[in-house]
This record gives sequence, C-alpha cells and structure tokens, in this order.
Amino acid sequence: QVQLVETGGGLVQTGGSLRLSCAASGRIFSWYVMGWFRQAPGKEREFVTGIRWNGADTYYEEFVKGRFTISKDNAKNMVYLQMNSLKPEDTAVYYCATGGPFGSRRSSDFRSWGQGTQVTVSS
Repeated sequence: QVQLVETGGGLVQTGGSLRLSCAASGRIFSWYVMGWFRQAPGKEREFVTGIRWNGADTYYEEFVKGRFTISKDNAKNMVYLQMNSLKPEDTAVYYCATGGPFGSRRSSDFRSWGQGTQVTVSS
C-alpha cells in the first residue's frame, strides 16, 4: 500500500500559477504510474496527467496540455504538478494517485489515493 499526501493548493487569480506536491511513502513498484486527477463540484473525477515512476514518460489530458507539467523526484518520493495559465474551470480538488498501466485514464486503475488539495481559480 502506498500513502500519498498532497500539498500546495490554494486560491489564485485567472492566469496565475500553482505548484502541487505529492509525497509518497510505502512500497512503490517500478511499474507504477503516478497520476493527478481532479474533481470539481457536481462533476465526476477526471484524469489530468500521469508519469511513469520508473522513467520519464508522461501523458496529459487534452485540456491541460501546454499549461500543466508533471514531474517527479524519485530520490525524495515526490511528484509535482506545475500549473500555469490557470482558468476558473480548473477549480477543483486535485488528487494524487498511483497505479497503472501507463496510459490509463481510469480512476479504477489507480489503487492508492491522497486526500486531495483544493485549487480555486478566481475570475
């Protein structure tokens, strides 16, 4: 079981930036994908981006391409989400999750989840 803790959420104006962090602990298998999901009020949880734990391959949902960047630091067991050019529609609770396989966008494929961090973008 992997434990995940997200930090870095907050309130930001349209066009601003935030960096989310996810601290991972426990047994992280090399084949795992580290992912970010988000859930806005009244909406289903949706995939944002993912990165291989063992490697540098990434994949993004279309609506964040060019604005969000996922990265990691294996030595520190950390995963990051740099969010630029934020829009009001990016407002959501953002979750870090781990699972796989690489390329999956399904919540059910990700086994461990953090508690989430709120991101609010004001217009």
